[in-house]
Amino acid sequence: MITIKKYPNRRLYDTSRSQYVNIDYIKTLINEREDFQVIDSKTENDITKSLLLQIISESEANENQSLLTNTLLKQLIRYYDTDMQSYLRQYLEQSLVTFIDQQDQVQGMMKNMIENTPFGLFNKIVEQNMEAWKKSQK
Repeated sequence: MITIKKYPNRRLYDTSRSQYVNIDYIKTLINEREDFQVIDSKTENDITKSLLLQIISESEANENQSLLTNTLLKQLIRYYDTDMQSYLRQYLEQSLVTFIDQQDQVQGMMKNMIENTPFGLFNKIVEQNMEAWKKSQK
């Protein structure tokens, strides 16, 4: 678990690497599926959710990156403070995990198909020849 401390001056500090980081670094952690937690440096409270919401908010401000439509946001808001809130949270989380797993499988199959085409095999041979040539030059 990577611990990121957020200081009052809004700076983020990765304690595992002993260096200051930015929001793009946090996005990289997310994309690489690294487990992390953001802690307020003064109160020691976990503020991971607020930072994640900040990232979503900034992404949603850009119409080209937006995932959440106004209709979807209104529907989500309607579920707050209802008996179904916890069920919806579990359903959304599990649905997204399943969707991402399926996408990973499809990408893996596509990569495998491309690697096994004549062009993919030719590319492998060229890479092997380049490596052998580099080794012989040393």
